[in-house]
Amino acid sequence: MPPVLLPASAAAFAPRSAPNIVLSTKVDPWLTATLKRVNRIKRPLNSVPQHFRCLTETLSSPSAIWSLCSLMLPKAPESELRKDENPLVEALFNYQMITIEAYIVHVDMVSQNEVAFKLTPETIESLVEYHKDIHSVDTAAATWNWSEKEVQLKKLQEDFVQAANRFVYRTNAMALEGLEEDGAGELLCGRSEEVRSAIMGLFLPLLPPPPPPRVVDIVRSNPLLPSSTDAESWWQPTISQSQHASMESWRVVPSSPNTTSSADPAPSMWASMGANEVQIPSPSSSFSESYTTDCDSQSEYYSAPMTSAPYTSSMTSASIPSLPLPSTLLQQQCSASMGYGGFDWSRYQDFALPFAM
Repeated sequence: MPPVLLPASAAAFAPRSAPNIVLSTKVDPWLTATLKRVNRIKRPLNSVPQHFRCLTETLSSPSAIWSLCSLMLPKAPESELRKDENPLVEALFNYQMITIEAYIVHVDMVSQNEVAFKLTPETIESLVEYHKDIHSVDTAAATWNWSEKEVQLKKLQEDFVQAANRFVYRTNAMALEGLEEDGAGELLCGRSEEVRSAIMGLFLPLLPPPPPPRVVDIVRSNPLLPSSTDAESWWQPTISQSQHASMESWRVVPSSPNTTSSADPAPSMWASMGANEVQIPSPSSSFSESYTTDCDSQSEYYSAPMTSAPYTSSMTSASIPSLPLPSTLLQQQCSASMGYGGFDWSRYQDFALPFAM
Protein backbone atom coordinates (compact mmCIF):
# COMPACT_ATOMS: atom_id res chain seq x y z
CA MET A 1 0.00 0.00 0.00
CA PRO A 2 1.48 3.39 -0.96
CA PRO A 3 2.05 5.87 1.87
CA VAL A 4 -0.85 8.22 2.55
CA LEU A 5 0.12 11.88 2.43
CA LEU A 6 -2.05 14.33 4.36
CA PRO A 7 -2.13 18.05 3.68
CA ALA A 8 -0.23 20.54 5.81
CA SER A 9 -3.42 21.55 7.57
CA ALA A 10 -3.52 18.07 9.19
CA ALA A 11 -0.21 18.61 11.01
CA ALA A 12 -0.06 19.36 14.74
CA PHE A 13 -0.80 22.98 15.72
CA ALA A 14 -1.54 23.81 12.08
CA PRO A 15 -4.29 26.37 11.46
CA ARG A 16 -7.39 25.40 9.64
CA SER A 17 -7.52 25.83 5.88
CA ALA A 18 -9.55 24.63 2.92
CA PRO A 19 -9.68 20.84 2.73
CA ASN A 20 -7.72 18.89 0.18
CA ILE A 21 -10.21 17.12 -2.11
CA VAL A 22 -9.41 14.55 -4.78
CA LEU A 23 -12.27 13.20 -6.94
CA SER A 24 -12.21 10.45 -9.51
CA THR A 25 -13.15 10.91 -13.15
CA LYS A 26 -16.58 9.54 -12.39
CA VAL A 27 -18.51 10.78 -9.37
CA ASP A 28 -20.51 8.28 -7.37
CA PRO A 29 -24.28 8.82 -7.40
CA TRP A 30 -24.49 8.88 -3.58
CA LEU A 31 -22.14 11.92 -3.46
CA THR A 32 -24.25 13.78 -6.00
CA ALA A 33 -27.42 13.11 -4.00
CA THR A 34 -25.76 14.25 -0.77
CA LEU A 35 -24.58 17.56 -2.24
CA LYS A 36 -28.02 18.29 -3.69
CA ARG A 37 -29.59 17.60 -0.30
CA VAL A 38 -27.39 19.93 1.77
CA ASN A 39 -27.17 22.89 -0.62
CA ARG A 40 -29.84 25.52 -0.23
CA ILE A 41 -29.01 27.09 -3.56
CA LYS A 42 -29.71 24.79 -6.42
CA ARG A 43 -26.65 24.51 -8.64
CA PRO A 44 -25.91 22.15 -11.51
CA LEU A 45 -23.88 19.05 -10.69
CA ASN A 46 -23.25 17.56 -14.09
CA SER A 47 -19.47 17.29 -14.14
CA VAL A 48 -16.55 16.48 -11.87
CA PRO A 49 -15.40 20.16 -11.57
CA GLN A 50 -18.87 21.18 -10.48
CA HIS A 51 -18.85 18.52 -7.76
CA PHE A 52 -15.36 19.58 -6.70
CA ARG A 53 -16.32 23.26 -6.38
CA CYS A 54 -19.54 22.54 -4.50
CA LEU A 55 -17.87 20.13 -2.04
CA THR A 56 -14.94 22.48 -1.39
CA GLU A 57 -17.17 25.44 -0.62
CA THR A 58 -19.37 23.35 1.65
CA LEU A 59 -16.55 21.86 3.71
CA SER A 60 -14.60 25.15 3.92
CA SER A 61 -17.42 26.97 5.68
CA PRO A 62 -16.62 28.06 9.25
CA SER A 63 -19.75 26.26 10.39
CA ALA A 64 -18.65 22.97 8.81
CA ILE A 65 -17.92 21.30 12.17
CA TRP A 66 -18.59 17.62 12.58
CA SER A 67 -19.64 15.96 15.81
CA LEU A 68 -17.63 12.75 16.01
CA CYS A 69 -18.74 11.46 19.43
CA SER A 70 -19.45 12.46 23.04
CA LEU A 71 -17.52 11.50 26.18
CA MET A 72 -18.87 11.25 29.73
CA LEU A 73 -15.98 12.28 31.98
CA PRO A 74 -15.80 13.11 35.71
CA LYS A 75 -15.81 16.74 36.78
CA ALA A 76 -13.29 16.35 39.59
CA PRO A 77 -10.70 13.86 40.82
CA GLU A 78 -12.02 10.69 42.35
CA SER A 79 -11.23 11.80 45.90
CA GLU A 80 -13.47 14.88 45.47
CA LEU A 81 -16.48 13.24 43.85
CA ARG A 82 -19.81 13.48 45.64
CA LYS A 83 -21.14 10.32 47.24
CA ASP A 84 -24.88 9.73 47.17
CA GLU A 85 -27.21 6.77 47.47
CA ASN A 86 -29.00 7.79 44.31
CA PRO A 87 -26.82 7.00 41.27
CA LEU A 88 -28.70 9.59 39.22
CA VAL A 89 -27.63 12.34 41.63
CA GLU A 90 -24.04 11.17 41.47
CA ALA A 91 -24.14 11.26 37.66
CA LEU A 92 -25.54 14.79 37.57
CA PHE A 93 -23.07 16.27 40.04
CA ASN A 94 -19.95 14.28 39.26
CA TYR A 95 -19.87 13.86 35.48
CA GLN A 96 -19.78 16.16 32.47
CA MET A 97 -20.37 15.72 28.77
CA ILE A 98 -17.60 16.64 26.33
CA THR A 99 -18.43 16.64 22.62
CA ILE A 100 -15.59 15.68 20.31
CA GLU A 101 -15.77 18.01 17.32
CA ALA A 102 -13.62 18.02 14.22
CA TYR A 103 -13.43 19.38 10.70
CA ILE A 104 -12.53 17.71 7.43
CA VAL A 105 -8.99 18.26 6.18
CA HIS A 106 -8.73 15.61 3.46
CA VAL A 107 -11.05 13.79 1.03
CA ASP A 108 -9.61 11.13 -1.28
CA MET A 109 -12.02 9.44 -3.69
CA VAL A 110 -9.30 7.92 -5.91
CA SER A 111 -6.63 5.85 -4.16
CA GLN A 112 -7.65 5.42 -0.51
CA ASN A 113 -11.36 6.29 -0.74
CA GLU A 114 -11.23 7.90 2.70
CA VAL A 115 -11.90 11.11 4.56
CA ALA A 116 -9.75 12.58 7.38
CA PHE A 117 -10.93 14.61 10.38
CA LYS A 118 -8.87 16.84 12.65
CA LEU A 119 -9.97 17.97 16.13
CA THR A 120 -11.02 21.56 16.63
CA PRO A 121 -8.96 23.81 18.92
CA GLU A 122 -11.83 23.98 21.40
CA THR A 123 -12.02 20.21 21.66
CA ILE A 124 -8.26 19.94 22.11
CA GLU A 125 -8.36 22.54 24.87
CA SER A 126 -11.13 20.72 26.72
CA LEU A 127 -9.28 17.40 26.56
CA VAL A 128 -5.98 18.95 27.73
CA GLU A 129 -7.72 20.63 30.67
CA TYR A 130 -9.36 17.40 31.73
CA HIS A 131 -6.07 15.54 31.46
CA LYS A 132 -4.22 18.08 33.60
CA ASP A 133 -6.78 18.70 36.35
CA ILE A 134 -8.41 15.29 36.73
CA HIS A 135 -6.67 12.45 34.94
CA SER A 136 -3.18 13.40 36.12
CA VAL A 137 -4.34 13.72 39.73
CA ASP A 138 -6.03 10.33 39.69
CA THR A 139 -3.14 8.52 38.03
CA ALA A 140 -0.64 10.14 40.43
CA ALA A 141 -2.70 9.04 43.43
CA ALA A 142 -2.77 5.48 42.11
CA THR A 143 1.04 5.16 42.03
CA TRP A 144 3.67 5.19 44.77
CA ASN A 145 6.05 8.11 45.25
CA TRP A 146 9.57 8.20 43.88
CA SER A 147 12.15 10.93 43.34
CA GLU A 148 11.26 11.73 39.70
CA LYS A 149 7.51 11.35 39.94
CA GLU A 150 6.72 15.03 39.29
CA VAL A 151 9.03 15.09 36.27
CA GLN A 152 7.36 12.04 34.80
CA LEU A 153 3.92 13.51 35.46
CA LYS A 154 4.81 16.73 33.67
CA LYS A 155 6.21 14.78 30.74
CA LEU A 156 2.99 12.76 30.58
CA GLN A 157 0.97 15.96 30.25
CA GLU A 158 3.20 17.31 27.51
CA ASP A 159 2.94 14.07 25.57
CA PHE A 160 -0.84 14.23 25.76
CA VAL A 161 -0.89 17.77 24.35
CA GLN A 162 1.20 16.61 21.40
CA ALA A 163 -0.98 13.55 20.84
CA ALA A 164 -4.22 15.53 20.93
CA ASN A 165 -2.95 18.01 18.37
CA ARG A 166 -1.67 15.28 16.08
CA PHE A 167 -4.85 13.24 16.33
CA VAL A 168 -6.47 12.60 12.91
CA TYR A 169 -9.37 10.26 12.49
CA ARG A 170 -9.53 8.55 9.10
CA THR A 171 -12.47 6.55 7.88
CA ASN A 172 -14.23 5.48 4.70
CA ALA A 173 -15.42 8.21 2.33
CA MET A 174 -18.98 6.96 2.76
CA ALA A 175 -18.95 8.93 6.02
CA LEU A 176 -19.82 12.00 3.91
CA GLU A 177 -23.37 10.67 3.77
CA GLY A 178 -23.78 12.23 7.23
CA LEU A 179 -23.18 15.67 5.77
CA GLU A 180 -25.78 18.31 6.72
CA GLU A 181 -26.48 21.90 5.84
CA ASP A 182 -23.63 24.42 6.12
CA GLY A 183 -21.11 21.59 5.94
CA ALA A 184 -21.72 20.19 9.43
CA GLY A 185 -22.43 16.53 10.02
CA GLU A 186 -22.28 13.45 12.24
CA LEU A 187 -20.69 10.07 11.89
CA LEU A 188 -23.01 7.22 11.01
CA CYS A 189 -22.87 3.41 11.06
CA GLY A 190 -21.23 3.08 14.47
CA ARG A 191 -18.13 5.09 13.61
CA SER A 192 -18.58 7.15 16.78
CA GLU A 193 -17.51 4.15 18.87
CA GLU A 194 -14.25 4.00 16.96
CA VAL A 195 -13.55 7.66 17.69
CA ARG A 196 -14.42 7.24 21.37
CA SER A 197 -12.02 4.34 21.74
CA ALA A 198 -9.27 6.23 19.93
CA ILE A 199 -9.69 9.34 22.12
CA MET A 200 -9.70 7.38 25.38
CA GLY A 201 -6.56 5.61 24.22
CA LEU A 202 -4.72 8.93 24.45
CA PHE A 203 -5.09 8.98 28.25
CA LEU A 204 -2.11 6.94 29.30
CA PRO A 205 -1.38 5.92 32.91
CA LEU A 206 1.64 7.07 34.87
CA LEU A 207 4.10 4.20 34.88
CA PRO A 208 6.45 4.15 37.88
CA PRO A 209 9.97 2.79 37.52
CA PRO A 210 10.48 -0.85 38.41
CA PRO A 211 11.25 -1.44 42.09
CA PRO A 212 14.87 -2.16 43.03
CA PRO A 213 15.82 -5.80 43.06
CA ARG A 214 15.46 -7.50 46.41
CA VAL A 215 18.23 -9.50 47.96
CA VAL A 216 16.76 -12.88 48.73
CA ASP A 217 18.65 -15.46 50.78
CA ILE A 218 18.64 -18.74 48.99
CA VAL A 219 17.83 -21.53 51.41
CA ARG A 220 19.27 -24.77 50.21
CA SER A 221 17.39 -27.80 51.38
CA ASN A 222 19.18 -30.93 52.51
CA PRO A 223 19.52 -33.52 49.77
CA LEU A 224 17.34 -36.56 50.02
CA LEU A 225 20.33 -38.84 49.53
CA PRO A 226 23.94 -38.45 50.74
CA SER A 227 26.26 -36.60 48.43
CA SER A 228 28.46 -39.67 48.10
CA THR A 229 25.62 -41.70 46.63
CA ASP A 230 25.82 -41.79 42.87
CA ALA A 231 23.30 -42.94 40.34
CA GLU A 232 25.04 -46.24 39.66
CA SER A 233 25.18 -47.42 43.26
CA TRP A 234 21.71 -46.06 43.99
CA TRP A 235 19.91 -48.52 41.75
CA GLN A 236 22.13 -51.56 42.42
CA PRO A 237 20.58 -53.98 44.93
CA THR A 238 22.73 -54.75 47.94
CA ILE A 239 22.85 -58.31 49.23
CA SER A 240 24.05 -58.89 52.74
CA GLN A 241 26.18 -61.85 53.87
CA SER A 242 23.23 -63.41 55.64
CA GLN A 243 21.12 -63.21 52.47
CA HIS A 244 24.01 -64.58 50.41
CA ALA A 245 24.45 -67.46 52.80
CA SER A 246 20.74 -68.20 52.75
CA MET A 247 20.71 -68.16 48.97
CA GLU A 248 23.78 -70.45 48.70
CA SER A 249 22.69 -72.81 51.42
CA TRP A 250 20.39 -74.74 49.09
CA ARG A 251 23.25 -75.41 46.71
CA VAL A 252 25.49 -77.13 49.32
CA VAL A 253 23.94 -80.08 51.17
CA PRO A 254 26.00 -81.92 53.71
CA SER A 255 27.00 -85.42 52.66
CA SER A 256 25.79 -86.90 55.91
CA PRO A 257 23.23 -86.09 58.57
CA ASN A 258 24.16 -84.16 61.65
CA THR A 259 26.17 -86.13 64.19
CA THR A 260 24.17 -84.83 67.07
CA SER A 261 21.03 -86.55 65.78
CA SER A 262 22.60 -89.75 64.46
CA ALA A 263 25.40 -90.48 66.90
CA ASP A 264 24.94 -92.99 69.71
CA PRO A 265 25.99 -91.78 73.14
CA ALA A 266 27.25 -95.30 73.91
CA PRO A 267 31.01 -95.93 73.60
CA SER A 268 31.91 -96.83 70.05
CA MET A 269 33.47 -100.07 69.07
CA TRP A 270 36.01 -98.15 67.04
CA ALA A 271 37.63 -96.94 70.22
CA SER A 272 38.92 -100.47 70.98
CA MET A 273 40.45 -100.92 67.60
CA GLY A 274 43.92 -99.84 66.64
CA ALA A 275 44.75 -97.32 64.00
CA ASN A 276 46.38 -99.99 61.87
CA GLU A 277 43.20 -102.03 61.78
CA VAL A 278 41.05 -99.43 60.03
CA GLN A 279 42.03 -97.83 56.74
CA ILE A 280 39.76 -95.27 55.05
CA PRO A 281 40.48 -94.67 51.39
CA SER A 282 41.02 -91.09 50.26
CA PRO A 283 38.38 -89.43 48.09
CA SER A 284 38.76 -90.20 44.44
CA SER A 285 35.88 -88.35 42.71
CA SER A 286 34.39 -84.86 42.76
CA PHE A 287 30.86 -86.01 43.47
CA SER A 288 29.17 -88.24 45.93
CA GLU A 289 27.46 -91.49 45.09
CA SER A 290 24.65 -93.08 47.02
CA TYR A 291 25.53 -95.19 50.02
CA THR A 292 23.58 -98.35 50.57
CA THR A 293 23.81 -101.27 52.93
CA ASP A 294 22.62 -104.80 52.71
CA CYS A 295 19.61 -104.02 54.82
CA ASP A 296 16.29 -105.35 53.66
CA SER A 297 14.12 -102.42 54.59
CA GLN A 298 13.85 -99.48 52.21
CA SER A 299 13.53 -97.10 55.11
CA GLU A 300 17.06 -97.99 56.17
CA TYR A 301 18.49 -96.66 52.91
CA TYR A 302 20.64 -93.54 52.94
CA SER A 303 22.08 -91.73 49.95
CA ALA A 304 24.24 -88.63 49.96
CA PRO A 305 23.20 -85.92 47.44
CA MET A 306 25.40 -85.22 44.48
CA THR A 307 27.22 -81.92 44.74
CA SER A 308 29.49 -80.09 42.40
CA ALA A 309 33.12 -79.69 43.20
CA PRO A 310 33.43 -75.88 42.75
CA TYR A 311 30.65 -75.22 45.26
CA THR A 312 31.56 -77.87 47.86
CA SER A 313 35.31 -77.54 47.96
CA SER A 314 35.23 -75.12 50.86
CA MET A 315 32.27 -76.66 52.60
CA THR A 316 33.54 -80.30 52.50
CA SER A 317 36.70 -79.52 54.38
CA ALA A 318 34.69 -77.93 57.10
CA SER A 319 32.19 -80.81 57.28
CA ILE A 320 34.71 -83.73 57.43
CA PRO A 321 35.04 -83.76 61.24
CA SER A 322 31.26 -83.90 61.60
CA LEU A 323 30.83 -87.06 59.48
CA PRO A 324 29.57 -90.08 61.42
CA LEU A 325 31.76 -93.13 61.69
CA PRO A 326 30.70 -96.40 60.08
CA SER A 327 30.10 -97.86 63.52
CA THR A 328 27.42 -95.28 64.14
CA LEU A 329 25.56 -96.23 61.03
CA LEU A 330 26.06 -99.92 61.63
CA GLN A 331 24.83 -99.72 65.19
CA GLN A 332 21.65 -97.93 64.08
CA GLN A 333 20.93 -99.82 60.90
CA CYS A 334 22.65 -103.23 60.76
CA SER A 335 23.79 -104.01 64.27
CA ALA A 336 23.54 -107.40 66.00
CA SER A 337 20.68 -106.07 68.06
CA MET A 338 18.52 -106.06 64.98
CA GLY A 339 18.97 -109.81 64.53
CA TYR A 340 21.51 -110.00 61.68
CA GLY A 341 24.09 -111.82 63.79
CA GLY A 342 27.12 -109.60 63.40
CA PHE A 343 29.09 -107.88 60.71
CA ASP A 344 32.03 -109.13 58.64
CA TRP A 345 34.68 -106.41 58.83
CA SER A 346 36.61 -107.90 55.95
CA ARG A 347 34.00 -106.25 53.62
CA TYR A 348 34.28 -102.72 55.01
CA GLN A 349 35.90 -101.51 51.75
CA ASP A 350 32.67 -102.32 49.93
CA PHE A 351 30.88 -99.80 52.08
CA ALA A 352 33.52 -97.07 51.96
CA LEU A 353 32.13 -93.54 51.67
CA PRO A 354 33.99 -91.43 49.13
CA PHE A 355 34.07 -87.83 50.26
CA ALA A 356 33.26 -85.14 47.81
CA MET A 357 35.93 -82.54 47.29
